[in-house]
Amino acid sequence: MSYSNTKANPIIFDIVLFLVRLFIGFAMISHGFPKLQTLIDGGEIQFYNFLGLGPEISLGLTVFAEFVCSIFLILGLFTRVAAGFLIFTMAIAAFVVHGADGFDKRELSLLYLSIYLIIISFGAGRFSIDGMIEKRRRANDW
Repeated sequence: MSYSNTKANPIIFDIVLFLVRLFIGFAMISHGFPKLQTLIDGGEIQFYNFLGLGPEISLGLTVFAEFVCSIFLILGLFTRVAAGFLIFTMAIAAFVVHGADGFDKRELSLLYLSIYLIIISFGAGRFSIDGMIEKRRRANDW
């Protein structure tokens, strides 16, 4: 038996995608939930003013990406679209908000960004709502 085979086992690939989606989704929700609470509390918002939209709208867009899109990622629903919003948000965090900071301040957003790039490239996998929709679509193409 040779272990040098580079061809991935499809079921293992789908399990890994599922686990990565779950972990990264819940990890990002832990960043988005406090921002959601800040938005709901209605107090003064101290947040980066992206493109002059104002701190409230900038925070709202960030909450949408970090909280709502993470829920979509966990479910595997609209996975590539959700990952696209998250990539954009992490790119802004890494290169704009923390652009002048050292690597240690940008590292986490770059790690998230790289994982979202993998997810947008490979999709949600079989164990997702997107996967179930695709399976049903293929069954109806007969």
